[in-house]
Amino acid sequence: MNFSKEQLYERQTCLQDFGAEGQKKLEKAKVLIVGCGGLGNAVAVYLAAGGIGNLVLIDDDVVSLSNLHRQVFFAVNDIGKPKAEVLAAYIRSINPFVSVASKKLRLSKGNGLTEINGFDIVVDCTDSLPTKYLINDVCVLHEIPLVYGSLYKFDGYMASFNVRHAGGFTANLRDAFPEPPKNPVPSCAEVGTLNPVVGLIALLQTNEVIKIIAGIGEPLVNQLLVYNSLNNEQLKIKLQAGANKERIAGLFKKESYADSACEFQEMQLLIAARVLKEHLTNEAFYLISVIEKAETPLPFQVHAKIPFSAFDPHKLAVDQSKKYVFLCNKGILSYAAAVRMKEIYPTLEVFSLEKGIQELNEEKI
Repeated sequence: MNFSKEQLYERQTCLQDFGAEGQKKLEKAKVLIVGCGGLGNAVAVYLAAGGIGNLVLIDDDVVSLSNLHRQVFFAVNDIGKPKAEVLAAYIRSINPFVSVASKKLRLSKGNGLTEINGFDIVVDCTDSLPTKYLINDVCVLHEIPLVYGSLYKFDGYMASFNVRHAGGFTANLRDAFPEPPKNPVPSCAEVGTLNPVVGLIALLQTNEVIKIIAGIGEPLVNQLLVYNSLNNEQLKIKLQAGANKERIAGLFKKESYADSACEFQEMQLLIAARVLKEHLTNEAFYLISVIEKAETPLPFQVHAKIPFSAFDPHKLAVDQSKKYVFLCNKGILSYAAAVRMKEIYPTLEVFSLEKGIQELNEEKI
């Protein structure tokens, strides 16, 4: 089937304040999308459908079944395939006029400066706080606008950071949250999220990208939008630019931007799913779930359910004869809980279920 760009984009080029000139700006733009999950899924497809000329997609993950309820441009047949590659293939199928490249990699301090360079705008669609700070800091150093999106339970967050404005730059992530939290923050895999919230924030990000590139409307700068889906309320938190390039250059030298999900875990604090399976009826083992949602179904009974946010080793009636095993969905929060427990009770036998409940499910306990 033959068709022209003019036919494909006619419903937006007829907009009086956008027109053919706005469309040409989109076609010339080069946009980087970091993260092809819930947010990145919709952002990438809507930007491609809208005519962004050059897209680069970065994600190191593969499609899993639990992704499909909110990562709606993946299908059951895509399970196990690299997210960035699948999404790029879908984009090529809907718009032959877009150049799209995919990279299966995880951003780090070592590759961030190289990978995030030469773009007109970057879209943060990740769910890792350290990675969000890395993206923000590199965008400040390279003077690239950043459209930020984040999710937590029923809430969504969005802002346009580091946009050139009045001889300088608008606020960035460190003006909203100067430092990342010291303790792990539960991800969507731990606390869950509703798929409409994901779609709403993704479309708000998409809208910001188009506005900034086309030079229309008023971008959401020097503000952080917070949207609550349960009562349809939103508020805008005012931000003041202060974390400048010089300060962030100093922070970049010192920080590792290491994600606890990828950090090395000490083997002596881990217990494999197959090993735990053998000891489920062993009375010497005391199992504690630190999943944030207490009602989350588990493949077996545990002795205690304590949300990670409420976990305090000092409040436990510890039995030195027991072996304490912590569990969560992916083995991230459980490992943090095990480390904290071991610090308070160094002689206690403490373990974290390696790779979490997802590994247990594969073991079919």
